[in-house]
Amino acid sequence: MSHTEGGAESHKRMLRREFITVRNRLTTDDLRETATLLAARALELPELAAARTVAAYVSVGSEPGTLALLDALLTRGVRVLLPALLPDNDLDWGAYTGEGSLARVRHGGKMTLFEPVGERLGPDAVTDADVVLLPGLAVDARGMRLGRGGGSYDRVLARLGRAGADPSLVVLLYDSEVVGHLPEEPHDRPVDAVVTPSGVRRLTG
Repeated sequence: MSHTEGGAESHKRMLRREFITVRNRLTTDDLRETATLLAARALELPELAAARTVAAYVSVGSEPGTLALLDALLTRGVRVLLPALLPDNDLDWGAYTGEGSLARVRHGGKMTLFEPVGERLGPDAVTDADVVLLPGLAVDARGMRLGRGGGSYDRVLARLGRAGADPSLVVLLYDSEVVGHLPEEPHDRPVDAVVTPSGVRRLTG
């Protein structure tokens, strides 16, 4: 690792703490209201409106809420894939068919996630997606995303690249999390758009 890359990673750790601190101040009402707005805004995105398969995730804690959007996509007849965390931090995938198809899964001392209960489709299932919704803590004007640091979605993006798949990459955030510039590392890949409660923004990589 070069000195510059090490600096980027330590800067990212500091930024993650700052963004998470702000999120943790949100109330239950804030979370409910923003989830409804996010679903409405996201469905205005042409790529999402035309998608047949969307790889998404279930928000936890103070993350921007995704369930309203997942249900709206299901109502439209979209096939929704959700991740299941593997022991090596890679992601397997399963189909979402409604809230009854989710189970709370505790991953050691790390986190509790909502994962699909049905058949596992394998890590490569994500390459069928027309749109991939990525979790994140912030994004900048170039489309560089600040993730949580677990590396799971870096693997997803690398897998898409190896497969020659080119889905639209979309991150769901709060308005204050769209910033001017974020530190980047060589493996970081820009996203195409960000959806916030106030609207959709196109980003240039």
